[in-house]
Amino acid sequence: MKNRIELLFLFLMATISGCARYNAERKILSLNSTWEFAESRSFEEIPSDFNRSVPVPGLIDMAAPAPDTPYMDKVYWYRKTFRINNKLPEVVLLKIYKAMYHTKVFLNGKPAGENFYCFTPATFDVRKFLNRNGVANEMIIGVGCQNNLPDTILNGHDQERVNYIPGIYDNVELQLTGYPYITNIQTAPDPDENKIRINARFKTNGKSENIGIQYYLSEVSTGKVVLQGDTAITGDAVDFELSIPACKLWSPEDPFMYELYMNTGGDDKKVKFGMRSFAFDKDKGIALLNGKPYYMRGTNVSILRFFEDSQRGNLPWDYSWVAQLHGKFKKMHWNSMRYCIGFPPERWYEIADSVGFLIQDEFPLWWGMRNVKASHLVREYTEWMKERWNHPCVVIWDAQNETVTEETGKAIQLVRNLDLSHRPWDNGWAPPQAETDGMETHPYLMEFLIKADDTNKAPWTDLYTTVRIPQNGPSDRSPLPDGRAYPNPIIINEYEWLWLNRDGSPTTLTESVYNQILGKNSTKDQRYECYARILAMDTEYWRAHRKCAGVMYFTGLGYSRTTPPRGQTCDNFIDVRNLIFEPNFERLMKPAFAPVGLMMDMWNAKYKRNTDLTIPVYVFNDTYSDFTDTLKLTIVRDNKPLKEISQPITVKSLERKIFNITLMMPDAIGKCKLIALIREGSEAVISEREFELVP
Repeated sequence: MKNRIELLFLFLMATISGCARYNAERKILSLNSTWEFAESRSFEEIPSDFNRSVPVPGLIDMAAPAPDTPYMDKVYWYRKTFRINNKLPEVVLLKIYKAMYHTKVFLNGKPAGENFYCFTPATFDVRKFLNRNGVANEMIIGVGCQNNLPDTILNGHDQERVNYIPGIYDNVELQLTGYPYITNIQTAPDPDENKIRINARFKTNGKSENIGIQYYLSEVSTGKVVLQGDTAITGDAVDFELSIPACKLWSPEDPFMYELYMNTGGDDKKVKFGMRSFAFDKDKGIALLNGKPYYMRGTNVSILRFFEDSQRGNLPWDYSWVAQLHGKFKKMHWNSMRYCIGFPPERWYEIADSVGFLIQDEFPLWWGMRNVKASHLVREYTEWMKERWNHPCVVIWDAQNETVTEETGKAIQLVRNLDLSHRPWDNGWAPPQAETDGMETHPYLMEFLIKADDTNKAPWTDLYTTVRIPQNGPSDRSPLPDGRAYPNPIIINEYEWLWLNRDGSPTTLTESVYNQILGKNSTKDQRYECYARILAMDTEYWRAHRKCAGVMYFTGLGYSRTTPPRGQTCDNFIDVRNLIFEPNFERLMKPAFAPVGLMMDMWNAKYKRNTDLTIPVYVFNDTYSDFTDTLKLTIVRDNKPLKEISQPITVKSLERKIFNITLMMPDAIGKCKLIALIREGSEAVISEREFELVP
């Protein structure tokens, strides 16, 4: 009894001590601004003359004047002076959120730290290098090129990139605080129980155990404090659960956010999170968001490719533009994205949290393994997860893209238990590492184009004759060598092979395709329309058959390169700065991704006039509400209706129904269009097929 009283007394004293120091505050000194800039041949050669300028964050091609390409074997130097006017606190940390490639820091002429990783944060203890009492400090940061890296470090290899432009491409800041300081907070929501698990790590600098911690939880949108309390550090961590009264869930439809504040008396920290869970139903092959079936509809963002786009400028760091980009994507009915083969700046994730997207977060690994082993990957994967695991938008850790290797699987097994939310993993073209993991497939089924001369078939007919989603092997046309079939849930996050540059010209991968479909003298308008029509039909097809957990077309944001070396893929903007999609794409792809969607199972290029035709119309409802409307089919020629038929329909929540509609082909000859239409609210949802009426 005496021991229990003593322990209680110690705990209360620690708590009271924490209360007395409640005003402790971590101060953030942002170093984002214009820095001085120079270059040299090596890290051993720090320039003395910094006569150029460069923005941070950004890339070195934004320097004035910009350095020459190629960026192969130089080191690029950033210099900035700053002052800390007050007394130095116990802890001063420099955090560089992301910089490519190989980073060295010098502070007041002394080496202060080095980091080889290109896509995860680097944090350095720089207190001992700082000048005190308002004396100027000189910080110099050198960043290398991709060739400066050891072969055990990933350089973001991507065979579609050319320049690999270096730079400090995310925030730089000084964190001024005291002991015990908070090194990391992980929140793990449990929406089923309205609970949040909190695991926080500290550095105490030898201070005694049972240090009082105060916390409160508030709503981000209102600032309302939901609950508050205190606990104590044991060793270097705390791990506890909180029940959230009247808990509000996070989803793309309602991205409600909470903020956790923790105070140690010497340091404080805030993290935002959303109450959501995400998993795959391995038996049904679908995603579960907050315990309910959820169909993922979306796109991809290839940010490292966009870094090489001629129209990029400062757009990735113009966060009003980034917010508008995500808003544009939302208007396309997309609820999901893969950040593909590379991570954007941290602010992008904050925007995705607040706008409401599910992110498949893909590490920048696409072949190019060099001598990288699982033990090397574990270090990078760990830093990646620690930086990202409070974001409700991040629902899938994606270890790699289209790469056959054992190393990523080994690394996944070593790090997956670090994530207390137990997100699923994707392992590219390597085997899934758990039956609850998803797997990506990229069904670029273009062999159907060979039969384009069949007189009664459209060029795309063979694609749709059977529902065929390939296994995730190195060839999407063949099963794996030993015939294995993984039963894991599937996300189609790449499909189609019809990319056009923003000016309407084919890419290097699609020139021969358009020559086959449209002939060598096709116009850009013909190509735009062809691309959008087939892409919309593919999207309807993959969604209607309900064989996959998600459909995410490639790509929402990429690059356009029309001068040598020409590009291989592209997005569908015609004006990326003003976020204007190609009109055919927006007109047809927006309804193709509508939450209540349509697909006409109709693929022939020619039909006989004056004959009855029964058309299966798939209506699929991704929402949690029943849908009732009138399904209308209209045959149009020269923008004039020739025949129309309608039928009342009801499709229950998450249901898919097939309505067999019979109509007689008109007594006419020539090219026609059949349009199936429903209305979801005020928006028309359509499925279109073009064909020719013949005698």
